[in-house]
Amino acid sequence: MYKSIIRPLLFLFDPEKVHQFTFRWLKFVNKIPFVPALLRARYRLKDKRLETEVFGIKFPNPVGLAAGLDKNAELFSELSSLGFGFIEIGTVTPKPQPGNPPKRLFRLVEDEGIINRMGFNNEGVEAIVARLKKNKNVIIGGNIGKNKWTENDKAHEDYLYCFEHLAPYVDYFVVNVSSPNTPNLRSLQEKEPLQKLLTLLQEANGKLSKSKPILLKIAPDLTDEQLMDIIDIVEQTHIAGVIATNTTITREGLTSEKKVETGGLSGRPLTQRSTEVIRFLAEKSQHRFPIIGVGGIHTPEDALEKLRAGASLVQIFTGFIYEGPSLIKRINKAIIKRMKNEE
Repeated sequence: MYKSIIRPLLFLFDPEKVHQFTFRWLKFVNKIPFVPALLRARYRLKDKRLETEVFGIKFPNPVGLAAGLDKNAELFSELSSLGFGFIEIGTVTPKPQPGNPPKRLFRLVEDEGIINRMGFNNEGVEAIVARLKKNKNVIIGGNIGKNKWTENDKAHEDYLYCFEHLAPYVDYFVVNVSSPNTPNLRSLQEKEPLQKLLTLLQEANGKLSKSKPILLKIAPDLTDEQLMDIIDIVEQTHIAGVIATNTTITREGLTSEKKVETGGLSGRPLTQRSTEVIRFLAEKSQHRFPIIGVGGIHTPEDALEKLRAGASLVQIFTGFIYEGPSLIKRINKAIIKRMKNEE
């Protein structure tokens, strides 16, 4: 029904307006008695075999929502009812910022992809904390970044500010230095500034009564040499793991006319490369740290391939938009089936 009726209708309209409409609709229907329970019954798959413990957190299932959809922590409870094992909010910056001017979100339907140049649009950490205070039992990841106007030599101050404010309300952190839509942000992926940033965050982490897992989200466009640097940095700073990968700036093999738009590309064109990065990191590190696999997961087999490559958990975003909420349950069913076959 989603792919045959709902998606074609939604895809007639501007993607950012559809996003806003869908959020309002989900908020509304979840206020109707029994609707949240009905959604959970339809989309959530509860099974002990799906429970996965990674970096000290027990996830009800290994399928999460990637950052970027629920930027402002507006809908984490409602989205959780659709079957996600965890929700990543953000990217969060210290101060509110509007992001880049519209139009900034483009569907590449022929390629099953999306190009975005949103630019970390969000309401700022304080507004987001106010919503997270109402969270009851959803596992939340806090994806943090810097404000657009903050120079790179002061970027650590923004990340620390977000870390300190969010720490009581999120279960793990993601350091986003890999978005292509904030000027010069990706230069923070270079070894020296990245090691400095992660070291400072780990120092702040050590001062908490209970430290939080910190993960690094990396771009798929890194070279093998840069990926080896990432492995070295993870091990030297003792962060919890890596999220592979963010969006790509490459446009190889695309057929859509919208491929000329600037921004980060996600979806089906990223499937192979993100899996390659996961496999490289897992093999070269000898599986010494967890990896969350994300990028181009549109089918259960895509998710299984990332798990086979070395991911401990997976996240979806563009696949969720193209395939609908049933994808979550289908992935979890495929994971259980794989477990049965391996017994």
